Amino acid sequence: MLFPIRDDQPTFRKPYVTVGLIVVNTLVFLYSQTLPLRGFQSFLATYGFTPGIYFGGIHEMVIPGWYYLTPFTSMFMHGGWMHLIGNMLFLWIYGNNIEDYFGPVKFLIFYLVAGLAAVGLYTLPNIDSAIPLVGASGAISGVMGAYLVLHPRAEITCLLFFFFIQFIVLPAKVVLGIWLVYQLLMTLIGDQSGVAYLAHIGGFVFGWLLLRLVVKIKGTGSGPRGGQGVYRVKW
Repeated sequence: MLFPIRDDQPTFRKPYVTVGLIVVNTLVFLYSQTLPLRGFQSFLATYGFTPGIYFGGIHEMVIPGWYYLTPFTSMFMHGGWMHLIGNMLFLWIYGNNIEDYFGPVKFLIFYLVAGLAAVGLYTLPNIDSAIPLVGASGAISGVMGAYLVLHPRAEITCLLFFFFIQFIVLPAKVVLGIWLVYQLLMTLIGDQSGVAYLAHIGGFVFGWLLLRLVVKIKGTGSGPRGGQGVYRVKW
């Protein structure tokens, strides 16, 4: 197992939105942990995104108008400590650099739309699913796709778990490439662990395609091209 823990890319702007997203996700999770088990399950079901309810496929039930916000609220829900910690670590590693490129407001918009893209791809083959989709990983996957465009040669320090534990440093394109192949493989074999791999792929592809388009139009901003340096754009 390869687990990224930091990158070597400096930033110019303070990552206020990235930090804010981490704080909000953490606070929501901590609140959920104060609930009894049934309350916690109800909390996830209420604010998670359930395709079968959202599209009226479950017993043709009438749902309240606020439920249509669950594609957004689900991005701030987590099912356990490792789910939260892994997502927030990935958001910190990759998010600050993408916020540095976009600026805070456009980064927040990008993050939320990437999350919607993840929800959309996940829903296509699961439109009647009664299982709530929760987690920030779809939106964070979009951030990772964007990072691959801007910083393919950035050096990512990872923990390697393979009969031993060792620190290794790999280019971002290798780390993210391995991650993407794993998501595709788990989707193809029909993994039953409950992880929404298809949502990860949807977010990643959206982020990668959008940044390819944006870079083509706006350029990489300050710094040399090719994956290194501090990138930011004056929008």
